[in-house]
Amino acid sequence: MSSVSYISNLLEKMTSTDKDFRFMATNDLMLELQRDSIKLDEDSERKVVCMLLRLLEDKNGEVQNLAVKCLAPLVSKVKEPQVEAMVDILCANMASDKEQLRDISSMGLKAVIAELPLSSSAGVNLTISVCRKITSQLIGALGKQEDVSVQLEALDILSDMLGRLSGALVSFHSSLLSSLLPQLTSPRMAVRKRSILALGHLVPCCSLLLFSQLTEHLLTELAKNPPTSVTRTYIQCLATVSWQGGHRVGEHLEKLIPLVVKFTSTEDDELREFCFQAFEAFIRRCPKEMAPHVATVTQLCLKFMTFDPNYNYDDGEEDGDDRMDVEEGFEESDDEYSDDDDMSWKVRRSAVKCLEALISTRRDLLLSYSICPALLARFKEREENVRADVFAAFSTLLRQTRVGSSHHSIIHAGSDSGAKQQEEEPVVALLKNQVPVIVKVLHRQLKERSFKSRQGCFCLLTELVHTAPGALEQHIPALIPGIIFSLTDKSTSSTMRIDALSFFNVLLLSHPPQTFQPHMQVLLPAVLACVEDSFYKITSEALLVTQQLIKLMRPQEPTAVSAAFDPKPYVKEVFSVTLKRLKAADIDQEVKERAISCMGHLVCHLGDHLESELQGVLAIFLERLKNEITRLTAVRTITLISASPLKVDLSPILPEALSLLGSFLRKNQRALKLATLACLTAIVTHHSASIKPAALEPVLNEISPLVDESDMHVSQVSITLLTCMAKACPSSLAKICSSVLPGVFRLIHSPLLQGGALAAILDFLQALVLSKATNLSFSQLLKSLVEPFQSSKSPAGSSVLHRQSYHSVARCVAALSSASPEDAPGTVSGLIQQVKDSGSPESDRVLALLCLGEVGRSSSLGRSKELQGVILEAFSSTSEEIKTAASCALGGMAVSSLNEYLPFILKEVSAQPRKQYLLLHSLKEVISACSASSLSPHLESIWTLLFQHCECQEEGTRNLVAECLGKLTLANPAQLLPRLRQQLKTGSPLARSTVVTAVKFTIVDHPAPIDSLLKDCIGDFLKTLQDDDIDVRRVALVMFNSAAHNKPALIRGLLGTVLPQLYKETRIRKDLVREVEMGPFKHSVDDGLDVRKAAFECMYTLLESCLEGLDVLQFLDHVEEGLKDHYDIRMLTFLMLARLASLSPAAVLQRLDRLVETLKATCTAKVKAGSVKQEFEKQDELRRSAMRAVAALLAVPEVERSPSMADFANQIRSNADMASIYQSVQGVEGGGVGPSESMDKS
Repeated sequence: MSSVSYISNLLEKMTSTDKDFRFMATNDLMLELQRDSIKLDEDSERKVVCMLLRLLEDKNGEVQNLAVKCLAPLVSKVKEPQVEAMVDILCANMASDKEQLRDISSMGLKAVIAELPLSSSAGVNLTISVCRKITSQLIGALGKQEDVSVQLEALDILSDMLGRLSGALVSFHSSLLSSLLPQLTSPRMAVRKRSILALGHLVPCCSLLLFSQLTEHLLTELAKNPPTSVTRTYIQCLATVSWQGGHRVGEHLEKLIPLVVKFTSTEDDELREFCFQAFEAFIRRCPKEMAPHVATVTQLCLKFMTFDPNYNYDDGEEDGDDRMDVEEGFEESDDEYSDDDDMSWKVRRSAVKCLEALISTRRDLLLSYSICPALLARFKEREENVRADVFAAFSTLLRQTRVGSSHHSIIHAGSDSGAKQQEEEPVVALLKNQVPVIVKVLHRQLKERSFKSRQGCFCLLTELVHTAPGALEQHIPALIPGIIFSLTDKSTSSTMRIDALSFFNVLLLSHPPQTFQPHMQVLLPAVLACVEDSFYKITSEALLVTQQLIKLMRPQEPTAVSAAFDPKPYVKEVFSVTLKRLKAADIDQEVKERAISCMGHLVCHLGDHLESELQGVLAIFLERLKNEITRLTAVRTITLISASPLKVDLSPILPEALSLLGSFLRKNQRALKLATLACLTAIVTHHSASIKPAALEPVLNEISPLVDESDMHVSQVSITLLTCMAKACPSSLAKICSSVLPGVFRLIHSPLLQGGALAAILDFLQALVLSKATNLSFSQLLKSLVEPFQSSKSPAGSSVLHRQSYHSVARCVAALSSASPEDAPGTVSGLIQQVKDSGSPESDRVLALLCLGEVGRSSSLGRSKELQGVILEAFSSTSEEIKTAASCALGGMAVSSLNEYLPFILKEVSAQPRKQYLLLHSLKEVISACSASSLSPHLESIWTLLFQHCECQEEGTRNLVAECLGKLTLANPAQLLPRLRQQLKTGSPLARSTVVTAVKFTIVDHPAPIDSLLKDCIGDFLKTLQDDDIDVRRVALVMFNSAAHNKPALIRGLLGTVLPQLYKETRIRKDLVREVEMGPFKHSVDDGLDVRKAAFECMYTLLESCLEGLDVLQFLDHVEEGLKDHYDIRMLTFLMLARLASLSPAAVLQRLDRLVETLKATCTAKVKAGSVKQEFEKQDELRRSAMRAVAALLAVPEVERSPSMADFANQIRSNADMASIYQSVQGVEGGGVGPSESMDKS
């Protein structure tokens, strides 16, 4: 049957007198309409719409409900006239006298509004047309004061419509505002509340003029001191408008704040609650504009969070051992007053939430106004909901403390603990002083019946442990009863137990074993009872805690105190409970894995107490190893047991386990491969005596494919295993030689080899040489290493091997030489002859030089005139590769023969100006590789030489001098850093730029002794940002960027003085733009471009490391300028804009209209006809980068409420070219871009 005839049949049944027929027909129609394949002709559309609208008046409620559900899918299936007809009738029904019809029509309108299309231009036109019809009708309905229910429905629909389709109602915004404002004085509270909701939806997308009109109206009305009930409405409206309007309210705050402050003194609890809600909105939405009022608002919060006029907190009891029992307090006061009449708790709660907003937006307040003690004093709050908010506010305070202290501690991580303690941030020190008070207050709360309070306590304590690890060590005895209570109390909910276990786990991880060992008798039974709980989540968390307790019973690195503890009385009980869970097959996956892990720790730490049970457990582990679901956890557990200092006997399961582990190396699961390799390494290292040679055969067969450049980490772990085999199982060497070694040599010659994988190969080669195997001699391994270089002597093959391969092979040759000292002299002689032979291919001479350098780095080659002559001769070669290799070789040889070679290098730097760059490169190698103590006798001579060349005209040479100076300063920072600072005051601009660049090389990415000294004087070096010379300013910016990236704590305190200089350098200076004639053409050259690029790079780095020190709105001003600058800078600012959209969306929303225009200009720009190919490529990349920024902006939740952004989104949607770019940057396939809402979600 065709869909048209089928639907005609359904429509006929809908006219039946039998309600069941009508119900079934309507239901079938609804299912039919939900199919995408349905097609209706014009006549069928009209009939379906008419019938459904008739059914809205059906006598049967179920039929009416089904008819309403059909309207939503119908919107996308019928043409525009039918949708409009539907809306007309629904709106007319809204004015009906029948309440049921009004309600059902209201539901119908909401369903239609939710389905109005926004994905195409035709859909948008339909939406606008329908919205206009609905809005004009609703505005009329709002005027009907006599019928409140009509008003309420109209306000509901308006809120829905404004929330989703505000952009389509721009022409109605003014009349909507005029209609909604009078409703704020309605005698009915429900009308007032819904009007506020509708205004909240209107605010984000209305014009600035209308927003100002609304705000002025509220200000005017509040200034008249209206009745309290009306004032409440206006303040509530103000809070809603501030939340929704965001930054727009900022310019009105100067007038608003005094009014709201005034109303907090009115004796009305609800009004005060709304006042604090308004303050919270102001703080969250306009943090910058609120800065002058923070002190006032903070004082009000501190005052009103203790506002409890109907209750007397007995302060006397708090000074005793225990503070008052909250529940007892309730019992005593039940007869005195009724809680139903007391609304003061709402004031306290809103004041606490406002204070939390202040804490989260203003870290600088943490030390001010005694916020920490004030919140602590409110832990005694009697109202459960308020107490939960107090805990939440204190947790926020702890998080904010942690954020700051983590940045602060970078500087002193390298210093001793005493120095670190002195440098502790004041806010952390303040917090640690409060820990005894926190514990004293919370330990009673932890034993209360209230779940919410206890959960708040555990969350707060968890944050405290993360913020100040170890701070609770002295207070563990006070906390344990509360933890035990939550674990054992029968009325405790599952969530409560999980929270208690989770906190206990964090506590165990962050405190030393001896803290808990005295309490093991009390702790263990409670945790083991949870392991036996029927709820799998509790069991899983309890097994994790049990695992930590097992570690504490006998730590791997025991102290004198913890080693004295005897775990024997507890082993049997822990074992039996864990074994029960380990054996169970019908349990949750997570419980299975944690049971395996827990038992593994038990065997590893306490296996000597298990005796006869051990073999049964190992058999279970073997079974779990055969199970695909549990094998990864089983592999990790066997690794743990293998490395146990108890030397657990694994021989019963080893043959079968090795076979299984070998098969795992074939699997595609990378995590399993890595875990298996680690397990095999542990077994071979600790249990080689139990392994039969044949057992390793299958493993070696599987390792060969793993040694490959496609996965360097797997290769590294595989080679580490081979090294262990070569040392522990010499019988496996023959197999290694035949199957694995060719792959290792291929990896050595790979251009990708470096770092950990290279270090593993060096160890492996040394192990092979030391094994003294006949087929793995020094000469054979050396021949295999250099063979590819000799086979590529023909010009055609000379480019086969990458430069990195030369360095890797040189390192390997040096490793072989150090492992076989008797072969080293002959090798060195051969290498020298190869370098001297001018007839040798370039690749051979380069490799020989690099090998000499690496061999000389590890063992002294002695002072040889011949060797020095060979190197100097290589410096004169015509090949740049040979010269560079000779430079590296000389530096390497000097490392282990400093007294022989360093004076030679220093003498030659002065004597040979043409070879200066190469010799300085050698000197840099020496300074980088030698220890501070070995360099100490030569410091003065090196320092003097470097400063003789710091004004060299060649920038490359100056940079090398600067790098040498920087690395030399690291050797003795206390002596050399002040001298470096002194050099700023003397010398030419070239010398100053060298000194500033040298400072950049003192800022390393790991903690160093120089850090604290550098922090004291980096401000002097940054003063060069004001230097007259443009190059000095550029290198100062580069140095600042390095500090911001590697050690942000160095410059965080200087941002106030540095940022104005930084922003100054982002501006285009016309005096630095000059015209150059190139034949008949004139070409503009911007000498300030490099400085601007350096400045914008600094800005990008600051976003990552120092966001809290930036005024984001001021920062955005300069980002806007960058969006109109040179290609490179625009690319960078688009990245910044995308980053800001996620880091500081509120600030970006304030500037959205200005930003959108620039983005639109870039996305729609065209390249001039006849331009070169590069211009088209640049423009294409610019558009893609701009579109990435647009995508980031559209991900901000409230961005679609901006009319300019909504227009731009529509423009992207309707332009095929822009839509395809948008999809490609989003990684989306398919048709055109969806509406702004779908962009937001993507």
